Amino acid sequence: MVKNIKYNVSFRVWIYSGENKFLGIGRVELLERIKATGSISNAAKEMKMSYRQAWQMVTEMNQRSNYPLVEKQLGGKGGGGTIITPAGIKAIETFHELENKVRLFIENETEKFNL
Repeated sequence: MVKNIKYNVSFRVWIYSGENKFLGIGRVELLERIKATGSISNAAKEMKMSYRQAWQMVTEMNQRSNYPLVEKQLGGKGGGGTIITPAGIKAIETFHELENKVRLFIENETEKFNL
């Protein structure tokens, strides 16, 4: 009897700065939500994480990057907010590009197991 078993491989991409985590899918999601909401607090709420944890992640990413990824905007009529810098947008895009390339590579290689 021939079985029709399909195999797959799961993975997570982490980018490190030295030995410290710089970017992963959770941090990229945080950046994307900050970009969409203009607020670390709102992004944290959407991700069901504390503001403190989100702020710590942003601080670590900014420290481990050549350029800040996230910057605070001082108040004005509507108050302050938070923006994703051009370096932050580039980091998001580059991470997704890398993740997609790795996914395609793994999918192609996994096909070799389907004997």
